[in-house]
This record gives sequence, C-alpha cells and structure tokens, in this order.
Amino acid sequence: MQMLHQIRRAISNTFSLRLEAIVRHLRSGQLIILESTTYPGTLEEVVKPKLEATGLVAGQDFFLAFSPERVDPGNTEWSTKRIPKVVGGLDERSTQLAAALYEQFIDTVVPVSSARVAEMVKLLENTFRATNIALVNEIAIMCHKLDIDVWEVIEAAQTKPFGYMAFYPGPGPGGHCIPIDPEYLAWKLNTLNYTARFVQLAQEINFSMPVYVRDLIVGALGEQGKTLEGARLLVLGVAYKPDVGDIRESPAIDLIELLTNEGAIVEYNDPYIPTLEFGKKHLSSLTLEADILQAADCVVVVTNHSSYDWEMVVGSSRLVIDTRNATRNVSGNTDNVVKL
Repeated sequence: MQMLHQIRRAISNTFSLRLEAIVRHLRSGQLIILESTTYPGTLEEVVKPKLEATGLVAGQDFFLAFSPERVDPGNTEWSTKRIPKVVGGLDERSTQLAAALYEQFIDTVVPVSSARVAEMVKLLENTFRATNIALVNEIAIMCHKLDIDVWEVIEAAQTKPFGYMAFYPGPGPGGHCIPIDPEYLAWKLNTLNYTARFVQLAQEINFSMPVYVRDLIVGALGEQGKTLEGARLLVLGVAYKPDVGDIRESPAIDLIELLTNEGAIVEYNDPYIPTLEFGKKHLSSLTLEADILQAADCVVVVTNHSSYDWEMVVGSSRLVIDTRNATRNVSGNTDNVVKL
C-alpha cells in the first residue's frame, strides 16, 4: 500500500504540472477536456478554480468537460474509434462542444448529465473489474484448499448464458488502471467519512496474490526437497498483460522482489521487455531455450504471451508454476505443472 501512496503522489504532481501549463496558455473560447482518471469532483473542485484564477469564467469564456479514457492495450478488435466515448461537461454547452469534437473521430459518443457522472463512470468500470478479479482470486485460493481445479470451475460456470461473467485469477492485477483507480474512489469517500469497505477488501486480496504465488513456489519446491533460498527461478513474462511491452504495476515486479529478498536467484524472459530495472535491481531477459528451462529449479509463468511455446516450456522444465492456466492445452505428461 505504501507503493500506492507513492504512485498517487506522483500522479498528483504530474497532474498539477499539466494543469499549470494549461493555465499559462488559457485563452477565451477554448475547450478543455480532462481524460485522466480521477475522483468525482476533480473538474469542479480542482480544475475549474485553477483556470478561473486567470479571470476567465468557465461556461462563459472557456468550456470544461471530462471524458474518461477507454483503452485496452494490445486489443486489436476494439480500437479507439470503435470504443464508445462518455462525455460530461460542467455545463450543457461544455458537454455539447466536447461531444461535437469527439463525434469527428469516434463512432459513438455518450453524453451524460455532468462531469461528476463521467468521472464516476471510469471508476465504476475499473472498480468493477478490480473487485471481480479479487473475488475470483479468493475463489482460486479456496479451490486450492479444497483440491479443486479453479480453471475447470470457471470454464463450466461460463456455460451459463445469463447472470455470470467470467473473470480469471492471477498473480495480481497490473497496468495503470486496475490497481490504482479504486484507490481514488476509496480516498474520496474517506474525505466524506465513508469507508469503501468492499473496495478496500478487494485491493487487499489482489495485492496479496504475489505472496500467495510465492507460497505456492515454496510448497512445490519443498515437495522436491528444496528450499527457496538458493533456488534458481525463471519468471516467464514480466509485462502486466500478454503481448504488450508495459510493466506498469506488474505483479511480476512484486513477485521477483519477494523471491529475491528470500534468497532465490531470479532470472526472467519476456520478448517485450529486454531489460528490467526497479529499485537497485537490473536484469536482462534471457533467451528462452530448452537448456535455460532445464537449468531452473522452477519456472514461474506470470504473463502468458502468445509467442511462448508451452509444449517446450513444460517438456523442458523440472517444475512449472502456472499462474495463468497457460499450459492447459499441453499434451502429454504435465505432472510437473502446479496451477494457481
């Protein structure tokens, strides 16, 4: 959670610098649109007073709206043009102008009644994902204790044509949205003397997943008469999601730090991340070959990039901890695979 506070401060500082830049160049007739995810009320309580300190009046001299960014990196089906754009202004004219702008290059624009509504839309979307990921992460832990394959449970559950949406467990959520955005909502409600208990519990579960994966590794090594200290571990995938070169808030970073701090020798492979630097650590991606896999006491699948040859990974490794169900279609003997 300390890391989240640092991230929040960094984002706040960046936001302040950008706002100051806008203030310096603000002139009559401009339309200002904020897309960065933030808490409900930011446009009205923070941005508007800063801009009006210039003497110009919002809704009269300049116009102000919020339109949450909706991007799914690596998704080739849903481009920016195809993703509906929510728009909410501080006043009706601001909403109309912002909608008219986006209609020039977005297929569907969705005007809402206020900037606060638009700000809350983004937080609902990402908090919905975060809490459902937390739920399925806890279900995965329950299934492990009950000796049930959680992946089989999910696959069977999603045959229901209504009332269910599949989410998948993993080593922890990553990216610049899911781990952070619910924190904005929790913080804002805290200023109103309300505790967002459900949100906070979801965050607690999600951020505990690297520790849970660490424990799986310790248990699996123990069954082979080995300890984590001195063990050679190979992490496959350090990007926060498949087929992108983005490590922002990646659970792989937390996991590598946990394992390293407990004496493990950790190396990694990621075709999208040639080098990895965090804290005082500097690692380079190894070439993924059979002898590299064979040399590791344990191979840990953190990000299931589509380029990985899972048959080779399982066939060449002594032990595989699969946190993404990436090895589900591997033929032959998979007794060396331990799934989340």
